[in-house]
Amino acid sequence: MSDVPTDTQIRADVDRPEERASADVTLVAYGITVTASVEVSGSGLVVVRPEGDGSAWKASIERGEAVELYWVGGEEERTLKGLVAEIEDGSDGTDPRWHLSVNGPAERSQRRKAVRARVQLPVLIPWAGAQLTGNTVDVSEAGIRTLMDGWGVPLDPGTPCQVSLDLGDTLVHLIGEVVWTSVRGAQWLMAIKFVDVPEQAGDVLRRRVFKALRDERALERS
Repeated sequence: MSDVPTDTQIRADVDRPEERASADVTLVAYGITVTASVEVSGSGLVVVRPEGDGSAWKASIERGEAVELYWVGGEEERTLKGLVAEIEDGSDGTDPRWHLSVNGPAERSQRRKAVRARVQLPVLIPWAGAQLTGNTVDVSEAGIRTLMDGWGVPLDPGTPCQVSLDLGDTLVHLIGEVVWTSVRGAQWLMAIKFVDVPEQAGDVLRRRVFKALRDERALERS
């Protein structure tokens, strides 16, 4: 038997998220997106368990609500529209489960920059005549969250900065803007959005993000 996947298998891989994978669910009526773990994935039904703190936003969704599902399939992000068919409210103390009714093939996502991967990469930020150094917590084409060795006065939101990311085989230099800074003792957890990312740099970042997502998925299977 050939080890080459058939066209049907390839389509199945990108038309529905894999079970145990992570996906984003956009609640269309509320304009918010939550991260969820995929527990069941079929041609007409996807069951997800939303993650994160708080309960109000989890309880606010109702049957019949429109949703958009996003996940990583193959080398890109995929998306699928659906409706909430059933809600398990988590009355036993666990997080609720949302049963999403979906139909038809998925499409290529147009929100490519939202794809984010948990990966540690060395970061260098020139600041006040010296340098801040640290490692990323997660990375996307649009920006990073990074844990830096802080000193002096933390950077205020809106502060422009230069960011150098070490991807192992290449060093990427980007222009950023501080979104927020959280002081954690001697370290600063910083969210930085990238500004006017060159196309070549964006391609390199995207490849690194998807590699990290594939590695994470392989680790979860092992």
